[in-house]
Amino acid sequence: MTNLDDNRLVKTFAELRSAGKKALLPFITAAYPDLETTQALLHDFERRGVRACELGIPFSDPIADGPTIQASYGETLARGVRVGQILEMVRRYREAGGRLALVAMVSYSIIFRRHPEAWLAAAREAGFDATIVPDLSLEEAGGFEPLAASCGMANVMLVAPTTPQERKLRIAAHSRGFIYYVSVAGITGERDRLPPETTAAVSDLRKHTDTPICVGFGISNPQTVRGVCEAADGAIVGSAIVRRISDAKDAPRERLVEQVGRFVGELLAPLL
Repeated sequence: MTNLDDNRLVKTFAELRSAGKKALLPFITAAYPDLETTQALLHDFERRGVRACELGIPFSDPIADGPTIQASYGETLARGVRVGQILEMVRRYREAGGRLALVAMVSYSIIFRRHPEAWLAAAREAGFDATIVPDLSLEEAGGFEPLAASCGMANVMLVAPTTPQERKLRIAAHSRGFIYYVSVAGITGERDRLPPETTAAVSDLRKHTDTPICVGFGISNPQTVRGVCEAADGAIVGSAIVRRISDAKDAPRERLVEQVGRFVGELLAPLL
């Protein structure tokens, strides 16, 4: 038995694969516009059939995030939100019966400052199931991945279109839970369409690994979700969701949650 046998994210993808289904992974900025709204969104997504969600931990110098997510991070940090408050919100979500597999998108600067062992233990205890560390290099992942696994946390790694083939395979070998395939070179953001070679690249990577592959960056509508999931195990949507949160942030919480949840439901529909 490995340390990840009971991991929600690993089990979620195993169950979906067994049922011949694919995953939608919404990305939202933790505590944007506030902690209570984030928790309410998680419950709403789960009610609509979402199985896993990424929570972005706000950071002052995001690595690959476009203007929409950068702005949400900046506003959240300006309100003085701290990592400990986000962990406590996740804990409340679990105590309220929340069952989504939760993935923390977090800079290694935050992890390093809190010390890797302490961060992983605290995140796992709060209710996170995995981490994505966009500024963790492959060379450093060799030590971090087993450390995460020892805490029951999956370490999800990113592969870019420009990553050389040999390095892609090494990254895949260190990635747990799923492999995050970045669809385009550059930063996150909504796009009308993805490069046609994305599907071919995912299919090629699939020949070399059994780990689930999810595609992110630029996915913003149900058609693109359906398209990438012809080859991938899941689609990640961030900027399109965060923009809708931003557009509704001054509305009553119930209205924001309903509007954003309805959009997430539309994204999920092709996969049900």
